[in-house]
Amino acid sequence: MLNLNWLHTFKTLIEVGHFTHTAEKLYMTQPGVSQHIKKLEQACGHSLIKREKKSFEITEQGQRVYDYAVQVALTQAKLLDSLHFDDPYAGTCKLSCSGALALQLYPALLTLQINYPELVTHLEAAPNDKILNDIQNGKVDIGLVTQAPSANGFHVERIGTEPLCLILPLRYKDKVLTAASLQECGLVKHPDAEHYLSLYFDLCGNSELSKLNIDEIKTVSYVNQLNQILLPISLGIGCTVLPQSVLSNSSYRDKLYISPPKQAVNESLFLVHKRNRQLARRHQTIKNKILEQLKAND
Repeated sequence: MLNLNWLHTFKTLIEVGHFTHTAEKLYMTQPGVSQHIKKLEQACGHSLIKREKKSFEITEQGQRVYDYAVQVALTQAKLLDSLHFDDPYAGTCKLSCSGALALQLYPALLTLQINYPELVTHLEAAPNDKILNDIQNGKVDIGLVTQAPSANGFHVERIGTEPLCLILPLRYKDKVLTAASLQECGLVKHPDAEHYLSLYFDLCGNSELSKLNIDEIKTVSYVNQLNQILLPISLGIGCTVLPQSVLSNSSYRDKLYISPPKQAVNESLFLVHKRNRQLARRHQTIKNKILEQLKAND
């Protein structure tokens, strides 16, 4: 690979046309300029200029090297200019969150893209562990998780809470909720069911439910498609715990009963990205939209 300093000196010499003036322009000595040209000629294996007393003429090989030096300079200038480019409304942002949050956020992110067509969001629904792993591996720019990571490799910001709801068939409306009634109803399982149930039972203020072993509740259905979890419950089959935002986006909500807890159960939401990674301004635009949407659904 040709030395970039030698190429720059040669390019300047050809454009200025004089060794002394080239040295002055580059803040070098004239022997220093001559040395750069000599080393470049040695590296190329050809004479690049033909010296005539105090002047010179460029050779055919020299013309090709000069054209190459011009292209190198243009490429470098373009690169440096691109490093200063940071449009808050253009580029791609890779975002990962739970399926429930994806249902809530995706329409808002699409609205943002309609207003700014060059701002593209890649949204993936995933569990907490995968989100954090993808952030560490550089596959995801921003993640929304419900458990703050303990590792030091993340920048973590608490951005809100998500209410959790215990959802049952309508026939349970106005009935006293007991461990026995839940066991009789059965559980509609989904990938996050055990996590949500454990959190809900621990925090809802019902001492009987807090002692309930989740494994003792019979499973009456399992589905990993978020928009289908509430279907069996709307038909009178089973119960489950889900974020409130899932209910807000469900066409089955009029056929469901939400058991009111003695104490509200809220799951914290954390915005996470890789520590020491400077995010582009477009990520702040996405973050602002997320915060706006979460606030609108409070």
